[in-house]
Amino acid sequence: MPEWPVYRGTNEPHDGIDRLPAPPPWRAFDGGPLLPVPDESEDLAAVSPDRVHRAHTYRPTAESVDLVNAALFLRRPLLVTGPPGTGKSSLAYAVARELGLGPVLRWNITSRSALADGLYRYDPLSRLYAARATDRVKVEDHLHLGPLGTALLPHERPRALLVDEIDKSDLDLPNDLLNVLEEGQFEIPELLRAGGTAEVRADGTDTKVPVRGGRVRCRAFPFVVLTSNGEREFPAAFLRRCVTLNLRRPDEAQLAAIVRAHLGEPDAEARQLISRFLSRANAGELATDQLLNALYLTGTAGLDADSREALALRLMPGLRQPAPDHDAH
Repeated sequence: MPEWPVYRGTNEPHDGIDRLPAPPPWRAFDGGPLLPVPDESEDLAAVSPDRVHRAHTYRPTAESVDLVNAALFLRRPLLVTGPPGTGKSSLAYAVARELGLGPVLRWNITSRSALADGLYRYDPLSRLYAARATDRVKVEDHLHLGPLGTALLPHERPRALLVDEIDKSDLDLPNDLLNVLEEGQFEIPELLRAGGTAEVRADGTDTKVPVRGGRVRCRAFPFVVLTSNGEREFPAAFLRRCVTLNLRRPDEAQLAAIVRAHLGEPDAEARQLISRFLSRANAGELATDQLLNALYLTGTAGLDADSREALALRLMPGLRQPAPDHDAH
């Protein structure tokens, strides 16, 4: 039976993704041959300590849980906006861990990023050099899928794809990306010409996967998280086709839960530092990761209260300013 919510935000792994209801008819895909979701052990980056820690310690809001489930049910990308340090990218790792979606595929966007970078890379020079040594050269040996191309393979469960800081891209990328995600597929011209089935290396692993007729089409639409710091506006068509989640700076209860998840119960001096941070954070000068850095360093260095205070101020200069007067006109 289908269930809501599939993603619960508990950080406890479960098989709820298997009870995700059928997609809307306009978001159904039929790619093949069906592939299993790879185990995290197949991707060394996926089990790095920082990514594991993110997945274990992320604390979602109730709104985050609802909108993650909306994206999963509707098979739509999730556009996550908000100030730096609010956990936008960590959300993808937490959802993937809880729902067993395998290693998170990550595409870090820059001003030079193009759609082709996310889909696949083809190296014609290496193919040319190989052809000088032997006449038995396969085009697929010089081609590998990118993070987006790998996410769109016909996996039996959705893969998790993090497209980080899409607001840094050039003007064309959001619309180019939208077309691929709307269709759930793309073509590889180099393989189209060859025909048949090719074995192509997937992103993040040396494992090769079959691609038939030069076309990649998904079966389970991937869980796509696009993050933005709000540095630009996106086209209306792009926004219409995304589920949008705006993360705000954490309130006192959320911040306390975040600190406990990362560092354990704060002592008296740490709680004072948290209070000062909360009084200044809304001014936009401070981020949660700065607070965690300060709490970790001042709590482990064996400093007295005055020294901890001085060091925290050096790490977070924004704490030196007086709290904003919200009653002033």
